[in-house]
Amino acid sequence: MEYIDGFVVAVPNDKKQEYVQFAELAAKVFREHGATRIVECWGDDVPKGEITSFPQAVKCKENETVVFSWVSWPSRKVRNEAYPKIEADPRIQPEKVKPPFDGTRMIYGGFNIIVNE
Repeated sequence: MEYIDGFVVAVPNDKKQEYVQFAELAAKVFREHGATRIVECWGDDVPKGEITSFPQAVKCKENETVVFSWVSWPSRKVRNEAYPKIEADPRIQPEKVKPPFDGTRMIYGGFNIIVNE
C-alpha cells in the first residue's frame, strides 16, 4: 500500500529560488530510489495560530515562509530500503549542497493512507 512521508520547514524568503533548486535535485534523487511523487508547496495562506499552527511548529520567523512537502512511495518497505541509498547519494551530501533552511526546525514523519478519494 502507498506510503507518504510529510515534511514542514521554514525557508527564508530570499532563498526561495535556492530552495526550488534544492528540492528539484532532491526530487530527482528520491525518484531514482523509488519515490513515485514529490510535491513541494510554498506557503500562501498559512496563519499563525494562538495554540498550534504550521508557523509555530517550525518556529517560522518574520522573513520566512512555511513549506509543506510530501513524498509518495509504493510502500513503506520501498521507502525504508530507499533512505540509506538516498542518504549516501553523493549528489545531496552536505559537503556538496547545503539545504537553504534550518534543518533543526524541520518536522517530518511517515504516514499510512487511511482515506484516498
